[in-house]
Amino acid sequence: MCLVNNSSKITGTLIWYYYICHREVWLMAHEINPEADNVLLDLGRLIHEESYPRNKKEFSAPGMKIDIIKERDGELIVGEIKKSSRFIDSAKMQLIYYLYRLRQMGIEAKGELLIPKERKRISVELTSELQCMLETTMQGIREITALSAPPPPMRIPFCRSCAYAEFCWG
Repeated sequence: MCLVNNSSKITGTLIWYYYICHREVWLMAHEINPEADNVLLDLGRLIHEESYPRNKKEFSAPGMKIDIIKERDGELIVGEIKKSSRFIDSAKMQLIYYLYRLRQMGIEAKGELLIPKERKRISVELTSELQCMLETTMQGIREITALSAPPPPMRIPFCRSCAYAEFCWG
């Protein structure tokens, strides 16, 4: 049995980074912003803005900024756009978080990960198993953000393109 946790300070972005770098979760949660002129952040924003212009109906709520929301065959579909499938597990859990939060609001939806450069569309559904995994993740985020200082930096492949690289390794 999973516990239902308060998710007011948790965001989809924190869920995404939890699966990549716990230090980055802490930095973001404490509003320490990455370097603003990171070219990879700019590329991600451009792909987001230019992809799927006909379907662009964004939705925002506390902790969520859903890229696309649409109806197909009588079902609500929530879409999350990513620049690559490199961090597919992180992206899936971010989308699971959105589906979970919508369900808490009484809105049932299915999800789609959209990776325009790779022409991929991956269906995602909130199952009880994924909900338990998400709730464990949210508890992990709470534990990380409650620390008085960020976790120590750990070299991972993501460091090469991270906007916080100078903060960790400079």
